[in-house]
Amino acid sequence: MTDYQLYTEISTLPDELKVEVSDFVAFLKQKTKTGEAIKERKFGCARGLIEISPDFDEPLEDFKEYM
Repeated sequence: MTDYQLYTEISTLPDELKVEVSDFVAFLKQKTKTGEAIKERKFGCARGLIEISPDFDEPLEDFKEYM
């Protein structure tokens, strides 16, 4: 769709829908701005934040009767 076709479609809308289109355009512009601000993550940046217990792979007591 060309810019002219888009303009023509928008110009035929009632005023209350034109306001919604304007809000949506503002939302899309904001969305693209925030997408650029994301920093690149570095490997190992969460090191030490999560601990796994040594018996993580051991069967649970609740399931002993089924094993």
